[in-house]
Amino acid sequence: MAKVAFLGLGVMGYPMAGHLARKGHQVTVYNRSPGKAEQWMGEYAGSSAPTPREAVAGAELVMCCVGNDDDLRSVILGEQGAFAGMAPGAILVDHTTASAGVARELAAVAAERGLGFLDAPVSGGQAGAVNGVLTVMVGGEAETYAVAEPVIQSYARMMRLMGPAGSGQLSKMVNQICIAGLVQGLAEALNFAQCAGLDGHAVVDVISKGAAQSWQMENRYKTMLAGEFDFGFAVDWMRKDLSILLEESRRNGAQLPVTALVDQFYADVQAMGGGRWDTSSLLARLQRNR
Repeated sequence: MAKVAFLGLGVMGYPMAGHLARKGHQVTVYNRSPGKAEQWMGEYAGSSAPTPREAVAGAELVMCCVGNDDDLRSVILGEQGAFAGMAPGAILVDHTTASAGVARELAAVAAERGLGFLDAPVSGGQAGAVNGVLTVMVGGEAETYAVAEPVIQSYARMMRLMGPAGSGQLSKMVNQICIAGLVQGLAEALNFAQCAGLDGHAVVDVISKGAAQSWQMENRYKTMLAGEFDFGFAVDWMRKDLSILLEESRRNGAQLPVTALVDQFYADVQAMGGGRWDTSSLLARLQRNR
């Protein structure tokens, strides 16, 4: 069992840190709003600290899951940041979905300090975090990955080292590109079925047994047909991720016409007041003028 710190107790970090505690690891948590840390300690065995620097004292592994590049820098760098309190040889595993650039930046700073660093964004959403079945895409050194892997498995069903620093974030971008196109296609299909007077449930029951089947179809079509969009990943967060990957595509020359279009569709959903709706709310956009 390892001594672990977990920084960031949002919808993903809260249950992830909980899985670490349930596996018997010695866990210290930090959250920007202390009330969340107190709530976590009421549910799991562990302790909390008022700053990232204090939370990571003596930790062999430090996990982090916050909002974006700036949030990441604020908890890792600076006088009260994680790097300032980590002992040489300790490893920071960043589960934030952020840019590949910030991953490389933090990996370089870690190396200067004699620390390990892995960029390890996750896929599987809140349900995957709660059930401990996340997919983890990792960038970093093989030796560092080998040390961290057994601990990350506390909340992962699938994990893989994808390459050097930044490769985890780039792989997560591929994931989000796939999801954006799939959800838009599913939204258009269900909207078409409704406009055609078909029973959407019956249609999906048939086509989900063939080539059209997808995770999005199996897990979201019922709530989409019911007009319920309070499940899974929020539109605001998806737009954050799409902004990161579209910027990366401008650097590497990848053409992403469908993804760019879906990003604008999500902007429409935000304008409808749906920023906190889940990503399947693309259907609501199609239905608004019916």
